[in-house]
Amino acid sequence: MQSAPASTARGALGSFFAVSVSEFTSSGNHAPTALPSPERDLKLWWCPLARGPGELAALWSTLSPEEIERANRYGTDALRDRYVAGRAALRETLAQRLRTAPRDVVIRRGPRGRPLLEPPGPLDFNVTHTRGVALIAHLARPGFRVGVDIESVDRTLAHDGLARKFLTARERETIADLDDDGRRRAFLRLWTCKEAMSKATGDGISAPFGEIGIDRPGRLVVVEGDGPYDPARWTLHAVDVAHELLATVAIWFAG
Repeated sequence: MQSAPASTARGALGSFFAVSVSEFTSSGNHAPTALPSPERDLKLWWCPLARGPGELAALWSTLSPEEIERANRYGTDALRDRYVAGRAALRETLAQRLRTAPRDVVIRRGPRGRPLLEPPGPLDFNVTHTRGVALIAHLARPGFRVGVDIESVDRTLAHDGLARKFLTARERETIADLDDDGRRRAFLRLWTCKEAMSKATGDGISAPFGEIGIDRPGRLVVVEGDGPYDPARWTLHAVDVAHELLATVAIWFAG
């Protein structure tokens, strides 16, 4: 395996990057808003997905035929409208970087459906959304990929059962002494790390979550693993986007 450059082969160290979304959003402004980034060649945008009928009509025109077909498969108007708004926001940010029109950005589905630019180039991207907001990441670093994930802090789920399935023994031991709500929150933080990593590699739900260890889930993050999940390949940033949300950006040296 080719070695990652020293500047990013600090997979043994991550960071906690604090930024409040409330400082960058304002009522009536639905355009993607650039956020401060913890890395020079990593760009982040935040975008609310609520749109009025007039705005949505314009956004539909920026989508590809494949995206329009996918949008029409959503079972509810709310889900469809959020998808259209999110995809249009992604296209807007990519168009700015590529110096073209949003409708002219060509996005293809790679292995396991991971979105990629066509033709391929040094710019990689990823997007995540929850609760009607989206977080978009671009990484202009040849040989590297980026993944992002976001979760609501108050999301209810069978966290103890999921922990047995998706966390390592060490992770479960680390959070075992927390109360029930503490374990739920810790699981969600760990999940955003692992999900962001799986989105960077394109493995998705097939990633070996139970073999990827994340240390100190509340602040610094450290990965353990081998192969694509070797810690030397990774840098993770826990992005404090808002009090009610947890988000992680994962940068992977793909080689």
